[in-house]
Amino acid sequence: MVTDRLNVDEQLMRALREDITSEDVTTNAVIAKGVRGNVQLMCKGNGVIAGLDVFQRVFELLDSTAVITSYVKDGDTVSSGHKLATVEADVRALLSGERTALNYLQRMSGIATLTREMIKLLEGTEIKLLDTRKTTPNMRIFEKYAVRVGGGLNHRYNLSDGVLLKDNHIAAAGGVRAAIELARNYAPFVRKIEVETETIEMVREAVAAGADIIMLDNMTIEQMREAVAFINGRAETECSGNVTKARIAELRTVGVNYISSGALTHSAPILDVSMKHLTVLE
Repeated sequence: MVTDRLNVDEQLMRALREDITSEDVTTNAVIAKGVRGNVQLMCKGNGVIAGLDVFQRVFELLDSTAVITSYVKDGDTVSSGHKLATVEADVRALLSGERTALNYLQRMSGIATLTREMIKLLEGTEIKLLDTRKTTPNMRIFEKYAVRVGGGLNHRYNLSDGVLLKDNHIAAAGGVRAAIELARNYAPFVRKIEVETETIEMVREAVAAGADIIMLDNMTIEQMREAVAFINGRAETECSGNVTKARIAELRTVGVNYISSGALTHSAPILDVSMKHLTVLE
């Protein structure tokens, strides 16, 4: 679950403040005082649901007495017309929190859906699907959680989480070997060192320098096959660069251990959800 409140409440409140800078003028105009109500959360598309606890927490922050009854759980496959939950709270909280709560839920569910689709295309292999740091600013904790719900794995969470020598690090260090040696001398011995390579020559240098993981970035299928054959188990292998659903069929034949895809978080279409049938209870 993603509702580690020490980490997410601040972000949820920031999102609510973005939408309500002083007051919800429309709601305050039509609802003069607190009144209890409920509303149904409905699915308007087909996919994988993710972020129900975040959806719930938005309303709890606006009304501590809010009660959410869920009929599905994160990771479930849902379809258009499916009633996902019922929310009961102060009507003003329901109206003011609606868009923010839905924004999180539809975004996270869209990521989980795309991830699940790509995972299915890798069935029959031992390849693991990874996300990247190509996330929406201040949404990483939610988006990477959604990848896990969809069945994918998280690459490093942030820059403090692991060593990944990319092209500009290599240029700054003066070459692949120099970058790996500098990283090994600086980083604690418990950290693996991953290096991004773009040519077979860089792969050879990375193997010679003892890289733990070698990323094959934007290589052709033929280049990747040659690289994997040369590495021959001396390092773990990852392919990256323009990884979409359309390319999975050919990438699964290359022989790498991991496939990383920025598209999981930067290009996933939302899963359409809405709040309908609001009823005033008193």
